[in-house]
Parts: sequence; C-alpha cells; structure tokens
Amino acid sequence: MKLDILNSKGEKTGRSIELAEEVFGIKPNDHVVYLAVKAYLANQRQGTHKTKERREVWRTTKKFKKQKGTGGARAGSLKNPMFKGGGRAFGPRPHDYDLKVNKKVKLLARRSALSSKAMGGNLIIVEEIKMDQPRTKDFVAVLKNLQIDNNKALFVTSEANTNLYLSGRNLQNTRLVRAQDLNTYDILRSQKLVLSEQSVDLITKSLK
Repeated sequence: MKLDILNSKGEKTGRSIELAEEVFGIKPNDHVVYLAVKAYLANQRQGTHKTKERREVWRTTKKFKKQKGTGGARAGSLKNPMFKGGGRAFGPRPHDYDLKVNKKVKLLARRSALSSKAMGGNLIIVEEIKMDQPRTKDFVAVLKNLQIDNNKALFVTSEANTNLYLSGRNLQNTRLVRAQDLNTYDILRSQKLVLSEQSVDLITKSLK
C-alpha cells in the first residue's frame, strides 16, 4: 500500500511511502483487538477503593436497647451494617485489576488497528512537523491544513517533540504520542491517525 507524504500545509510533497503489508494491510482480528483494549483499560484502574467494614468502624459496643419488648429484632452493637454509621457489609477491598495479554496477541491487535485505519482511509503520513516555539495557534493551523480540525486526531512522532506536544496538549480532540508508546486503544479511539514519516519505520520494525 502506497500513501502520499504531506507537509504541514496539507500539500503533497511529491514523495510517497510504501507501507508494509504485514503491518498495515492485514485482515483485522476483532477478538484480539477486544482482548488488548480490555487489558489496557483494566490496567489503568488503581484498585484502591475501600470501605470500612464492621470490625473497622469505631462505635460503642454497649448494648443500646433492651433485648426484649421493643417489637424489633435483637441488636447489640451500633457497628451493625443495618444502622446508620455502621460498617458496610461486603464492601469493596483494594485489589489488582491487571490482565495479562501475551506479547504476540498485543502485536496482532496493534497491526489489526493500524490496518483498519489504513483500509478506512483514516491514515495520514506527514513530514516531521517542526516548531521553533510552543504555539497552539500554529498547531491548529496544521490541523486545518490537513482537514482534520473537526476530528479526533492522534499524532505519532518518532521521538519526543516538546514544542509540538506543548502546542497541542490543550486541544480537546488531539493527542500526541511517540511511536514507541503507541497502543491499540489510542489508535481505535482516534478518528484520524497521523504518522510522521520517520515514525512509520519505527512502527514497522517493532510490529514485524
């Protein structure tokens, strides 16, 4: 598959790039993508939720009403979950939500997501965008030139680009990542995937 390389003005540079078929042209495997996304979202959870149970609540254990003659059930402690301020019965406890996904499954999921974007015409290749200073206005101009200012876009660079990152971090529908940090979830949640020319080689080498 060949794609034209665009510049920051959205114009064709006259050059094109050949995308590896085994990375950008496979038949997407939906189940593998599901597993990778499920594991990614699960691993983002801290699992620190906690409520106090009966033994952890500080309340008097003095019997607060007589045993018989009240017309109600017996009660010997205000720590009982039935009373306001009592401990919670079977409340959440801290635990790990991490899910393990095999390396080959992760790689196949990423290839499937990239192939899906390429086949849907939502993959754009651009020259490395350089900025002398952080300026959101200039970055918005690049988005308009590429005709993706109304889309959720993911920019992938070959290396950390501080000025570019600072220029786009305040934009709600734009996200910037390095090629080595690219994951299946970010690819899928974006409407347009913008790869720098240099990042394509890095992505191809890591997924072959």
